[in-house]
Formats: sequence, C-alpha cells, structure tokens
Amino acid sequence: MKLIGVTLGEPAGIGPDLGVLLAQKNLGKNIIFVTDPDLLIKSAKILKKKININILENISSKTKSGDKVINVLPVILNNTNIPGKLNPKNSAYVLETIRTAARLCISNKISAMVTGPISKSVLNKGGYKISGHTEFLADICKSKSVMMLMNSYMRVALHTTHVPLEDVKKYITKDLLTETINIINEDLKNKFKIKKPKILVTGLNPHAGEDGILGSQDANIIKPVIIKMQKNKIIIDGPVPADTAFLKKNIEKYDIILTMYHDQGLPVIKFNNFKKTVNVTLGLPITRVSVDHGTALDLVGTGNIDTSSFLEAIKVAKLISNAKA
Repeated sequence: MKLIGVTLGEPAGIGPDLGVLLAQKNLGKNIIFVTDPDLLIKSAKILKKKININILENISSKTKSGDKVINVLPVILNNTNIPGKLNPKNSAYVLETIRTAARLCISNKISAMVTGPISKSVLNKGGYKISGHTEFLADICKSKSVMMLMNSYMRVALHTTHVPLEDVKKYITKDLLTETINIINEDLKNKFKIKKPKILVTGLNPHAGEDGILGSQDANIIKPVIIKMQKNKIIIDGPVPADTAFLKKNIEKYDIILTMYHDQGLPVIKFNNFKKTVNVTLGLPITRVSVDHGTALDLVGTGNIDTSSFLEAIKVAKLISNAKA
C-alpha cells in the first residue's frame, strides 16, 4: 500500500479545522496526517465534530480506515497555539512537519506528500528565512524546483516564484530559463505520463517586448532559448504576450503555459477555478502537491471551510504516485 503524508501547515490557521473536516470524508487508510493530535482534538471540540484518531508510533504502524478515522503520525507542538492568532514561536513546528513528510518521501516510506497552507511572514518573524514551500522543499531535496498550478482545465508554471517584481529580470537568463523548461518537460513526461508535452512560453514584458521597444529580454534571451529547445525536439512555442497567452485556443493546444513571474499566470488560473486548483512542485525527486489557498484566519473555528482544494490535492497526489486507497 502506497502511503500519502499530509501536513496541515500553520496551526493557528484553518489547517487543523481542515484535518477534522477531511476526517469526515472517510479518506482511506493510506492517508497519514503529520501533525500534533492535540490540535485536531481541540479543533474538533470547537467545530463540534467527532473524529477517531489512530496514532501511529512510526510510519510502519498499522493504519485504519472507517467512519471519521484519521491516521496521525505525531509531531508535537511545544508552544501554546491559539486558533486564529499567529505565533512566530510555532514556526519550528510548522517546518518540522514539512521536513518529516519530505524525508519520508525521500526514503520511499511514503509515496507523496500533500501540504496545507503556511504563513511565510510568521515563519520569517520566527527567524526562518523561508519564501515558500517550493523553495524550502527544493533545499531539503537539494534540487531545483518549479511551481506549477493546475486544475482540470489548464496548467500554469512559473519561471520565478516568490521574487519581488523589481528583481524578476535578474532571473531571466538563458541558463535559468533552459533549466526551468527542461524540468517542466521531464516532469510532464514522468509524473503526468504526457509523451510529448506541448509548452507555451509567455514573454516578460508587455506585448512580449514589442520588437525591443518595451524590453529586450524577450527577443535577446527568451526567444533564443525557445529556438534552441525546438532544435532539441522539445515542442515549445513563444514568447507570446501574456495578455493573449490564455486564450481558449492556446489552453486547448498546449499542455502547459510557462509564465515569467508569480502574478503573470496565477490570477488567470485562480479566476478559472480557485476551489479545484492545486499546486504541484516540479523538479523534486519526490511528489508534493498543495492546496492553493492561504491560512484564512478569519474562517478558523467557523466550520465554513471548503475542503475542495485539499481533496483535489490528495486526488492529484494519488494520481501521480499511483497510490490507491
């Protein structure tokens, strides 16, 4: 049986509530939550929901399934947690849950990991210079990574992720862009079983530079890389203006659209179907899928939480890792 590890992210956010609500779904005995059981117990009391926690002594312990059962591999939170109130002192716990799941993936003890929302700002206030899950996992795995968001309609990849806009152009180099495209091409083949991935690349500047009038990177860097990739038998086109890249004809023709920076591509896919959009980290030697929403402090304890993204993330993780319940 292939196991999937789930982390719930920021303990003061909706993560623990999501864990309790997911336990109502009879997820199957191959889903293991890497968290502090006490967080789930307190959340269940607030939400007035029943859960049956099966605490695992180690990853080899017997898992269970059934009504409201949730399998938990404990990572203990040593500081007080107040739902809805961020506490930088809990940053070490958040990172340890992620680290634990990642190491289990690396050692092939679990086949994939699904991650809940974290607060990058509170992690930094806690003394950890973390710009996001994607970068943190790349560091753990000692590999390069690419952020890809996907739903049933489209896939969008980012050449740069959590980078200030003023710094993006520093990362638009031939070597880095080549690396990103190679990662996308290989993972679409290996993880998504697409034999010949079709990739569309956006430009960096408005109108893809307008023949150099609005910026030189598109013609001098991005285009030469694409031409070289085409010669290497990769099916790739661009650079195209970002404002027309997401036309229906392109979505239907290409398997993925690669954008140059965070807010160039993500607003489009989130507008398309925010609830069913998930985040997949490409380039890692492990499978990591995440929800694509935040900690939602204002919803903590309300029970008014949509589990669609988390369920979709688990579904995609199962698909990639070929793990059956």
